[in-house]
Amino acid sequence: MVLMGLEIGGAETHVVELSKELHRSGWDVAVVSNGGVYEKELTEAGIRCHHAPLHKRNIALMLRSLAILRRVIREERPTVVHAHARIPAFLCGILQARMGFPFVTSAHWVFYVNGLLKRIANWGERTVAVSDDIKAYLIESYGVPEEHISVTINGIDVNKFSPEIPGERVLKEFGFIPDRPVISYVSRMDESRALVARQLVSIAPRLREAIPGVQLLIAGGGDVFDEIKAKADAENARAGENYIAMTGARTDINEIVAAGDLFVGVSRAALEAMAAEKPVIVAGNEGYIGLFDESRLELAQSNNFCCRGCEQSDGEKLYADIVHAMCELGAEERAELGRYGRRVIQEHYSVSRMARDCEAAYREVIGEHTRVVLSGYYGFRNLGDDAILLALRDRLSEAMPGASIVALSRRPAETRERCGVSAVQRFRPLAVRRAIHSASCFVSGGGSLLQDHTSTRSLLYYATLIRMAKRMGKPIMFYANGIGPVETERDRERVREVSEMADVITLRDEESLDALRAMGVRNENITVTADPVYSLPSGSRERGLERLRERGIPTERPIVGVSVRFAAGMEPNIAEFARFCDALSATETVVFIDMQQPGDTAASAAVRGKMTAAAYEISTPYDPGAMADMIAAMEAVVSTRLHSMIFAACAHVPVLGVVYDPKVSACAHTLGMPEAGALDAFDAEAALAVLRKVLDERKNYVSRLERTAEELRERAADNERAFMSLFSD
Repeated sequence: MVLMGLEIGGAETHVVELSKELHRSGWDVAVVSNGGVYEKELTEAGIRCHHAPLHKRNIALMLRSLAILRRVIREERPTVVHAHARIPAFLCGILQARMGFPFVTSAHWVFYVNGLLKRIANWGERTVAVSDDIKAYLIESYGVPEEHISVTINGIDVNKFSPEIPGERVLKEFGFIPDRPVISYVSRMDESRALVARQLVSIAPRLREAIPGVQLLIAGGGDVFDEIKAKADAENARAGENYIAMTGARTDINEIVAAGDLFVGVSRAALEAMAAEKPVIVAGNEGYIGLFDESRLELAQSNNFCCRGCEQSDGEKLYADIVHAMCELGAEERAELGRYGRRVIQEHYSVSRMARDCEAAYREVIGEHTRVVLSGYYGFRNLGDDAILLALRDRLSEAMPGASIVALSRRPAETRERCGVSAVQRFRPLAVRRAIHSASCFVSGGGSLLQDHTSTRSLLYYATLIRMAKRMGKPIMFYANGIGPVETERDRERVREVSEMADVITLRDEESLDALRAMGVRNENITVTADPVYSLPSGSRERGLERLRERGIPTERPIVGVSVRFAAGMEPNIAEFARFCDALSATETVVFIDMQQPGDTAASAAVRGKMTAAAYEISTPYDPGAMADMIAAMEAVVSTRLHSMIFAACAHVPVLGVVYDPKVSACAHTLGMPEAGALDAFDAEAALAVLRKVLDERKNYVSRLERTAEELRERAADNERAFMSLFSD
């Protein structure tokens, strides 16, 4: 965060609250400013503060600030720089052009614009405006593209500003008499901000006559403070009573607000008073809205409670509204105005919403500076792994818009065409090395990559890529990986070594976590989430039926999908699978699901070759979405393939796993679905009995899958949050 200073002010308070909320959310925040009273609050919150003379438009000071900012940015190595106000934005813009960091600005106010200021102004790669009218001002005055501007709010800490906060200490400090009415006001006492403070002091004698015992508490410091205080002192002397207190600059604004019965002010100060359940008269240098109630909400929101474009404030309007609120409204009516104001803050002006709005802008610019390299089993014409890549593409693009995604693929051209991402030939070492070297992070992207069940050579390939990324200093994530089986001790050691190198690990099932812990992995940044394919849209039964009919597959009878593959134990059981499918064909249409070409096609053909009944097959290399639709049209699926099980679960189609690998058993366990036996000991009659039971009780299984699939979809979203943590430290 880069801003002019940390003295009292709305923009300053905005930055303080934003910084603290981002810090609570896991961001590591550092602030550069000229310092001020709020620095202590930031430091106590664990936020580092650096000093630079950013508060004045002085060439010598600006050059000094530029040097300090360059040094701080080199030391801190920020993921994103967020500048507030024109001088910080101008200086950060100079450095951003040379250093290339993601750069966001916030626009808190409208300023005078001339040709020179327009030319030197820099609003960053994205701008966060605190109101719609400031957004319009940026477009009109500076030509900032509308799509680069987002609108946020002045987030208010509703615990800090609360009706539970006492004001007695402040009343005692200024000698105010308890149980007498108090009107409070907060603003900077600068020429550009102090109009209403002057008006309050000016009408104070009349207020004292109309509201017996009234006391005015006016907080804030600035270049006209002495002038206004002199007038207040003169009025106190005339009245023979110190009923107007000019507090000067304060940090205990929540107690100042709590001490009043009615608040007068504008912008953030008005919102803070609303959070404290005080009735509020919204008035400032820019204009006058009046006593805030539901009828004034839309107008106030349009200018962020700053009154821009409203009628001018004058003493007569202010006097009339104060007297109306304090004398004509009853205590309960004033209390209801206060309660309504707090509801508005809770609904529209939370600190968490302000932070999320800024994080969205950060994600956009970080994304445009980010190159993600994905390592996985891509380009092997496996629909399950293509589905993983599609899910990763969608989730990472949503988490970080604009990010460049590069997949390491066996067939780069096909991967680019089918999955819409850049791709590099995975077996060309120099191309792979260049891709990782230019990457912002390395992601081991889904599937069972760290296992030696296929071969130790496969494990060595993926482990080598992880080590390469680590040597190059790249952040590393295992994204919803399955782990194992890992059978040899040397391979277990390899998995342990690379798992300790990862900055973040998410796993698709508890069994994978158990496997890592059994290997002695101590990495603490491990979370069990869910396979990313659960986050893809589920298939459509109606579209699926139409797709099946287009391929000559009858849909009059119930359809059961069968997915087989040549894994250990398959060949001796081909005849047993054929017996199972023949028996099933008496009442259902059997459709073989080929998830990978050409291996599954060969396995399906082997089973069909020993069948006596008719069966059908989906063997053309369809895209994952088309396959998900056709599986959604089935009554049940019997599968050796993990992702045909997941496609079925997402469409709430009961699924039975034929276990050849622990991942199949883990998936069935997660889904609460029965198994149809082990691949190397497949029993046609036993499997048919389990399937008949599932079909007889299908409604119960569907209901179970509806709940489970939704839970897994939500857990899959944790992968995205874990990925973003790579960029928030």
